[in-house]
Amino acid sequence: MQVSMTVNGQSRTDDVEPRLLLVHYLREVVGLRATNIGCDTTSCGACTVIVDGLTVKSCTVLAAQADGSEVTTLEGLSGKDGAMHPVPAAFHSEHGLQCGFCTPGMVMASIGLLKDNPHPTDREVREGLEGNLCRCTGYHNIVKAVLKAAEAGAAAGTVGASEVSA
Repeated sequence: MQVSMTVNGQSRTDDVEPRLLLVHYLREVVGLRATNIGCDTTSCGACTVIVDGLTVKSCTVLAAQADGSEVTTLEGLSGKDGAMHPVPAAFHSEHGLQCGFCTPGMVMASIGLLKDNPHPTDREVREGLEGNLCRCTGYHNIVKAVLKAAEAGAAAGTVGASEVSA
C-alpha cells in the first residue's frame, strides 16, 4: 500500500507493507535512526515521536495510520540554521543522558510535557515522563534537563510553528 506523510518537514510517498509499524517505517524506509526500538510494546518510550502535534509511541502505530500526517522525530527538531531546540539543548547542558538510548524518546516526550505544562515541578516532570524508561536510571539529570528547558518558555513545547501535546 502507499502512504504519504510529511516527515520532519519533507513530504514523502512510499510503498509499505500494510502491517509496517511507524517506527520501522521511520528507521528503515525514511532512514532516520534516532527513533529507537526498545521494547515493541509501548513500555519504554524509546520510540516516541510527534504525530500531528501529539506525542505517540511509534512502535504501536502503523505507518498506514500516519498516512496524511505530519511526523516529527528528533532529527527534525533542529532549525534550518542548525540551532538546537531548547529541549535537546537542555539535555546536552544538563547531561540528561547516560548511554543515550532513551534520549530521543525522552526529548520528544518532554516536548509534549512542556507544551501541556510549561512550568512543571520536579515531581510533575517525573510523573509526566512515567511512560519513558531510562535503563541507566539517569532520571535525576533528565528531570534537571526538562526543568532547564522549561526556562525557554513556550518554545520548549513546540516543534517548528506547531504546539505539541503529550
